[in-house]
Amino acid sequence: MPNLLSRLFRPFTTGALRFGPEGTAMAQPVGSQVATVAAGCFWGVEHMYRREFGSERGLLDARVGYIGGDTKNPSYRSVCSGGTGHAEALQVVFDPEKVTYRQLLEFFYKMHDPTTPNMQGPDIGSQYRSAIFYHDDEQAQIAKDVTDKVNKEWWKGKITTEIIPAGEWYDAETYHQLYLDKNPGGYECPSHFLRKFPPLSS
Repeated sequence: MPNLLSRLFRPFTTGALRFGPEGTAMAQPVGSQVATVAAGCFWGVEHMYRREFGSERGLLDARVGYIGGDTKNPSYRSVCSGGTGHAEALQVVFDPEKVTYRQLLEFFYKMHDPTTPNMQGPDIGSQYRSAIFYHDDEQAQIAKDVTDKVNKEWWKGKITTEIIPAGEWYDAETYHQLYLDKNPGGYECPSHFLRKFPPLSS
């Protein structure tokens, strides 16, 4: 008889596969969905999403990693060189009955500066670009809708965020995961803070 974990988890198949450092496919809880965003240094992005959307508010898992490039199994050093084309990114697994994809993207546009191409604060390079990597047509439409609305109402037409299909995902090295939880005094990009925008119009 399968144990509880094997009943709750199935291989991740929505959009692009998630890959660990060794190229092995990761797992995704049944009924959950995946969102992938890039908003600069991934340490702060992960930290803010975990703090805002803990397990009680729908975030089931969060991993930092690399996406959007053209090199297999990139390392942190190679991504930082800008030569692989990857962005430092966050991939979250979430319960859509507790938090919607739209809510995750609205938070995305509050917690970083989407108006500075290829940089966040003092971090400069294509690996720090602002991007939404969608996993299906529904996510693509929601991403475009949210972006159009926040561009008009919050960011005054200055958004440079890319909205592109999710390609292969690679988990970052273990020491990057939960970095700011393990290193409370570690580096945080100064552009990572929650902005107090008014509610969006319906």
